[in-house]
Amino acid sequence: MPSPNNTDFSPSSFILSGTPGLEVACFWLAFPLCSMYLMAIVGNGAVVFIVKTERSLHAPMYFFLCMLAAVDLALSTSTMPRMLSYLWFDWREISFGACLLQMFLIHSLSAVESTVLLAMAWDRYMAICHPLRHATILTNPMTAKIGLAAMARGMLFFLPLPLLILRLSFCGSNVLSHSYCLHQDVMNLACTSIAANVVYGLTAILLVMGLDALLIALSYFMIIKAVLQLSSRKERVKAFSTCMAHLCVVLAFYMPLIGLSVVHRFGKGLTPLVQVVMGDIYLLMPPLLNPIVYGARTKQIRRRILRWILHH
Repeated sequence: MPSPNNTDFSPSSFILSGTPGLEVACFWLAFPLCSMYLMAIVGNGAVVFIVKTERSLHAPMYFFLCMLAAVDLALSTSTMPRMLSYLWFDWREISFGACLLQMFLIHSLSAVESTVLLAMAWDRYMAICHPLRHATILTNPMTAKIGLAAMARGMLFFLPLPLLILRLSFCGSNVLSHSYCLHQDVMNLACTSIAANVVYGLTAILLVMGLDALLIALSYFMIIKAVLQLSSRKERVKAFSTCMAHLCVVLAFYMPLIGLSVVHRFGKGLTPLVQVVMGDIYLLMPPLLNPIVYGARTKQIRRRILRWILHH
């Protein structure tokens, strides 16, 4: 294993960390994290299975939900097994290539999830503001095209990140501050200029997550404006209640993302544990909460789960 203090470091591998001050408790911390991971796998897997097998759910809203669950499955699986192996077996070393692959998956899948959340906001906007045009514009083939575009957008925007890391020279410490690989974390270990990495990383975040957040906010402004024009309070509550689940998952995704970005760029004086906690929340909470929120708020999915439980 390379020494963390080696001044002539060749990036053949990195050393993962992630629990500063809590090293003694690593073994026990893995159990709640493993439980959260299993819950995320079961919950998102159930959403994908139910939407796929229940023909009454073959509509754009539920197809987008299925995409969101699939992305959450991929995102949590790209990080949690490696994190658990570190906590349980102290497997701290990760090869340079595996680190770049994990970095690409984390950032690109996060971008795909952001795009899917934007598509779901557009679906809610069309359903409430233009109900007569909703079914003709947002057809199932159009939904599939949006899903492919979301995947391509995430991959293309964040493919340059590992390529930009490859051009860097490393020296000094090879110890990462998380138990997984993030672009901001890896580039800060370089001993050459990281200006291109900083500029491109910030640009990609703003053009994908930043633009998506702005368009989602605009969609909800239009939705609220349309809902307030409804004649009765009952109609207003019913119309806006169809957006509550989506609004919850949007907040669960963007709030930790914003917090992690702020901590990485402006939290130099904070303890390392703050960065670790924010990073873990960013990766673990959306895959865990999304199926719970939609399972609780969506009557069709809730009924299908209860029927499946009763028959088994």
